[in-house]
Amino acid sequence: MLAYILRRLLHALPILIGVNLITFALFFVVNTPDDMARMQLGIKRVTPEAIARWKAERGYDRPLIWNEKAEGLGKATNTIFFAKSVRMFAGDFGRADDGRDIAREIRMRMGPSLAIALPVFLLGLYASVSFALLLVFFRGTVLDFWGVAACVALMSISSLFYIIGGQFLVSKLWHLVPISGYGEGLDVARFLALPVIISVLAGLGSSARWYRTIFLEEIGKDYVRTARAKGLSELAVLFGHVLRNAMIPILTGVVVVIPLLFMGSLITESFFGIPGLGSYTIDAINAQDFAVVKAMVFIGSMLYIVGLLLTDISYTLVDPRVRFER
Repeated sequence: MLAYILRRLLHALPILIGVNLITFALFFVVNTPDDMARMQLGIKRVTPEAIARWKAERGYDRPLIWNEKAEGLGKATNTIFFAKSVRMFAGDFGRADDGRDIAREIRMRMGPSLAIALPVFLLGLYASVSFALLLVFFRGTVLDFWGVAACVALMSISSLFYIIGGQFLVSKLWHLVPISGYGEGLDVARFLALPVIISVLAGLGSSARWYRTIFLEEIGKDYVRTARAKGLSELAVLFGHVLRNAMIPILTGVVVVIPLLFMGSLITESFFGIPGLGSYTIDAINAQDFAVVKAMVFIGSMLYIVGLLLTDISYTLVDPRVRFER
């Protein structure tokens, strides 16, 4: 097990380097350091001297990825890519282009992101699995037919419709909760109730339909017929056998959500004015702040790799047949 974990972590290093390189290339294809300086200075007729000073203060006055004027290793190290990327592997994200410490911003904004992402994750998983089991229990009936139809309808509607419609109906017309913003202490529940409900509803259709397919595949296997032959009720078969044996594909789907627990939801946080990591990333993209963008992409990639590793390890807990190669 330990050898497998170490091997996977070593494999993660070139992946992180590749992701960082692609992010760098994509960002500077559409932006130049001069464009970033003009955006940050906020002046229409900014002088070339001010642009040069801004780039020198933030390290954007060097070549992007290869320095012909340098000697030896300096050709690769005395560049924007090397200077802005290497420190991240040591946990040093530096400062944003506006001067704020990125690590401090991440620590401040992680709480609001978790406050909305964790309830959405837990409630969404519970609702999707429960609804899927209900459809499987009544498979082939009218309830199953209309349940699948409802799932398809929910999948076909954009999440923006739920957000805008929920804000208009619940907040503007009924005045039940604030339309956007974020509070402190217990008051935060008033601001999170609507985005949590909307996020769970928006993801219910696709998740429940996928889980239903998994359960239907399991319910036709030999061990299910054996359990029924022993006299077990349909509920006992579903919860005691089908659900347990479907845990591996469920865990595989759950891993996709793990980065969002920390990174936040870009659309939800932006529309509801939640000061989390999702809105922080959107603001950085709009401001062409490369320092923040690369830090958020790097953290997201790292969390996804860790999530995949934890998922592989969790397979051994739900299925003793799974073993790792030495």
